Amino acid sequence: MQVVLKGKNFVISDRIRDYVEKKVEKLDRYLPDISEARVEITQEKTKSARDRNVVQITLRANGTILRAEDRSEAIYASIDTAVDKIHRQIVRYKGKRQDRWQGQIKKAQQITPEDLVPELDEEAMAAIAEDQDRQIVRVKKFLMSPMTEEEAVEQMELLSHNFFVFFNVNLNRVNVLYRRADKNYGLLDPELA
Repeated sequence: MQVVLKGKNFVISDRIRDYVEKKVEKLDRYLPDISEARVEITQEKTKSARDRNVVQITLRANGTILRAEDRSEAIYASIDTAVDKIHRQIVRYKGKRQDRWQGQIKKAQQITPEDLVPELDEEAMAAIAEDQDRQIVRVKKFLMSPMTEEEAVEQMELLSHNFFVFFNVNLNRVNVLYRRADKNYGLLDPELA
């Protein structure tokens, strides 16, 4: 596992670096397929000293992203709490994924990445930008793992996002899952006209 430590408005001492690496490397025992662990320590200028230090841990393992964040006055306490939160997410993630993939593996092997998202060439991007007053300033590409609606809900909750784009294996197309104002979920299932 590769541990990447980054500081924003915060100088990372050797003592803190050793402490973070020791804590984060222990997570490999619980989820051995972690490829990368990113730890970002930020010191923000806030009115409340209790929220000044922010520690965010992001783990990447087999196409899954787990993220935890903690804010506190003491940097070591924030590190410990963030590691505890990510540990709970690992336990939850491992418990839910054990039985889900058995029937989906054959379907996932038949789908190629080219089938998931059509490529837009530069001419298409330029035509879209010319048609509108607004400009596309960033294009984000990402790999999608085929999953069910339940797995998409779990992944969205693990990331703490309000929406999640995924390839629905039940419908064999791209869907968008979103959190509604009433705390339930909605599913956008586009169809060609």
